Amino acid sequence: MRGLYRLGLLILILASAGLTYRSITTLAANPALGPLIERGADEIAALTDRMMAEEATPQRLADLLATRLGEDPRNWVALQAIAELYTERGLVLPDSYAAAWDADSGLLAQTGSCLSCVWDIATCSLTTALLCKAPILLTPVEDLRGITKAGIDYTSGAEVDRLDLGLSVVGLSATVLIVASGGTSATVKAGTAVVRLARGMRLLTPRLTARLAGAFTDGIRWADLPAVRSFDDLPALVRAEALAPVTATFADLGRTRDILGTSQTLHLLPLVDDAADARALARVSEALGGRTVSRVEVLGKSRLFRATLRISNTATELAAGFAGIVAGIAAAIAHMIQTLMFRVARTANSGAKRQS
Repeated sequence: MRGLYRLGLLILILASAGLTYRSITTLAANPALGPLIERGADEIAALTDRMMAEEATPQRLADLLATRLGEDPRNWVALQAIAELYTERGLVLPDSYAAAWDADSGLLAQTGSCLSCVWDIATCSLTTALLCKAPILLTPVEDLRGITKAGIDYTSGAEVDRLDLGLSVVGLSATVLIVASGGTSATVKAGTAVVRLARGMRLLTPRLTARLAGAFTDGIRWADLPAVRSFDDLPALVRAEALAPVTATFADLGRTRDILGTSQTLHLLPLVDDAADARALARVSEALGGRTVSRVEVLGKSRLFRATLRISNTATELAAGFAGIVAGIAAAIAHMIQTLMFRVARTANSGAKRQS
């Protein structure tokens, strides 16, 4: 029996080692085969529906609605998404929702908010930003303003806002089809406009702001800025390779905006810290469409973005191989300890019998 046990352990260890070796060589031969792979749109939708069935309870929705209604200013992108969940589940919205909507949507209140938003973007809500500021930011006018302001600041010796200028250069370059990486020029342009608006509203995360600033520092030839006289001079400013990660981010945000619209994309921008987050958000938006915001409200960023990925078969094989090796070694050690203890016990018993 001991021989069979040892043979079984040896077979387990060898099989696990073989599985591990095959997985490692597969990954080495094709680095694109990472441990995580992207789910399809149908998979994302099905998985998030199952998650929502568990999480979107009446009490949870009531708590989320109460929290959002208590904010000042109120976020009607989030509130309307929660109201849609009430409708999906056949629940009745409390009277406080209608009362808040009546208070916030009055003509005089809207007019005053719009004037304030046009004057100072930092006072914009998501709704007023869409109505009052976005029409300007989504055209080349704002990019021209940014480049002109930077030129004036540079000439006068004032500090140049490099992030604002970088957004202007990339946005205007996309408009005239100069930036070729990271997606089509239209989506890149839309993404830069959304980021510019989000920055003014203080919706950009510190991590994304730092990444953009670093990319613009390396990706734009700042010393050549005074020589720019027309659109034709813009290509000389751009280092396409250095800007590729941020143009990819802008393109993904542009894809999200194309699906969800400006206000919902602005609402979701605080979820984006880097290019991977921007891609995950775009894929979630493509899979869920208008249900994206409601899913974010209930599930949160981490759970929703994790739903876009699954463990690859190669990673599963690698984990199984390692687990088999560890189990085999642990069993072998346990067997050795057991054998040693039996020997010690037999020796003790033999000594006791001789003494008796």
